[in-house]
Amino acid sequence: MSMSIDSIIARLGGPEATARLTGVGTEAIRKWRQAQSIPSRHWPVIAQATGLSLTDLQPATSASDLSAAMPAGTSSTGSSMPHARPDGATAVLVLADGTLLWGKGFGAFSDTPAVGEICFSTGMTGYQETLTDPSFAGQIITFTFPHIGNVGINDEDAEANKIFARGLVIKEDVTEPANWRATAPLQNWLKTQNITGIAGVDTRALTLKIRDKGPQNAALFFPENGQFDHEALLAATKAWPGLEGMDLAKDVTCKKAYTWNDGVWSWPAGTVAPAGKRRKVVAVDYGAKRNILRCLVTAGCDVTVVPATASAKEILDLKPEGVFLSNGPGDPAATGTYAVAVIQDILKTGLPLFGICLGHQLLAQALGGKTYKLEQGHRGANQPVKDLDTGKVEITSQNHGFAVDAKSLPADVRVTHVSLFDGSNEGLASERYPAFSVQYHPEASPGPSDSFYLFERFVKLIDDHASKN
Repeated sequence: MSMSIDSIIARLGGPEATARLTGVGTEAIRKWRQAQSIPSRHWPVIAQATGLSLTDLQPATSASDLSAAMPAGTSSTGSSMPHARPDGATAVLVLADGTLLWGKGFGAFSDTPAVGEICFSTGMTGYQETLTDPSFAGQIITFTFPHIGNVGINDEDAEANKIFARGLVIKEDVTEPANWRATAPLQNWLKTQNITGIAGVDTRALTLKIRDKGPQNAALFFPENGQFDHEALLAATKAWPGLEGMDLAKDVTCKKAYTWNDGVWSWPAGTVAPAGKRRKVVAVDYGAKRNILRCLVTAGCDVTVVPATASAKEILDLKPEGVFLSNGPGDPAATGTYAVAVIQDILKTGLPLFGICLGHQLLAQALGGKTYKLEQGHRGANQPVKDLDTGKVEITSQNHGFAVDAKSLPADVRVTHVSLFDGSNEGLASERYPAFSVQYHPEASPGPSDSFYLFERFVKLIDDHASKN
C-alpha cells in the first residue's frame, strides 16, 4: 500500500466521512487503522472518491483480500490483464457469470476442478457437521463466519462417513486447532478426503452476489503445478447441469440396511442410548445425517436404516411401528419419481410417518403437493421459524434450496410452520393420515436444539397409534 490508512482516511475527510461513504460505523474505521488494512469490498468506492488505484489500496502482505470484489474478469490487483493472478494466489473460484475470485488453496490439490452450485452457510460453528452433511452433495460452501478451522475436527461430530460438499470457501487462513476434542487440523482432514478449500476470499462480497443474483454454478481449482486455464474453468461451470432436475439421493444413500444404536452426544457419557421403552422405526435414507438417527434413539426408538430405493414391501417387512423420511440432497421432484409411490403405500397402512427436509418435500408430494427451487436457499444455524399452532418462534438449523409450494397442498394437509425470512413453507401435517414433517433440521448439529420436541411428537404419535390398534 503506497499510502497509509490514516492518509487515506484523511483524504476522505476523516473517520466520520469515511464511515458514511463506506456504510460502516466509526468503530470499523478504528479497526482498519489498527489492522492497517481496508476490507476489499470498500476499495472501489474509496478509489472513486480519492482517485487512488486499487493497487494503492491493497496491503503489501494481505492474505485475506486476494479476491477483491471487482468486475468479472479482473484480478484483485487491478491489473489490466483479463485474468492476471495476484501474487501469492494459488487457487481460484470461477463463477458461471465469469467472476474470478483468487485466494490461497488448502486441503487437497485439484487434479480436476470441483464443480457444483455455489451457496453460503451462515452458521457460526459446526463446519465439520456441515461439510459431512449429505444434503450438501453437489455444492461448494461459502462460510460467512470468518474463523473456520479454529476447533479442528474430531471423530464424533461427522454427520456421515465422508465429506459430501464439493469444496469450501473461507475468508481467513485456517489456524491450528484450539479445542480439547480436536484430533486433527481441518486442512489435514481435507487432504485425506481429497477436498479442496480456498481462503482469502471476500466472502461477504460473494455472499451478497449469491443473495442478489441467486445461486449459480462455480468451479474451484487448486492445481499443484500452479497452472490455470480460465476459459476451461468457465466452460466447466457452464457445462455442469445444476441441481434442478438432479436426483442425488441415490448417490448418497446407504448401500444396504443397517441398525443404529447411538444416542445424542453428551458429556461425559458420549453417545450412549438412554434406557427405557423402545419403538421400532424404519428410517429411509435419502442422505440421512447421523444426528437425526441419534435423536430418534434418544427419543426412544430402535432404528433400522434402509436405502432410498427400498420398496414399501421391504420397509413393511421389517414390522415398523413408525417410518421416518430423512433429509437429503438434490431436486425433490427428481427423487420423487421413485420415492413418492413408496410413501403413498406406507401412508395407506396408517403407520405414523415423520419427515425432515427432503423427507418433508417428498411427503408433501405424496400427499398431493408440489415443490419448487428457491431463489435463495436457506442454509445456516440461525433461521427463525414460526410454529403456527403455538405462535412460538424457533431458531432452527436449515439446509435446503427447494421448498414445498404451500398453495399446492390439498385441503386435508395443514401448514404448521413458516419461515420468518421469506414466508416459505417450513412444516405440514396431514389431517387424513398420522403424518407430519418439517423443512428445517430439528436435530441441529450444528445449531440450536429448540425443535427436539418434534422427535418426541413422533414417538407420541407411535404410542397413540399402538394404543388404538
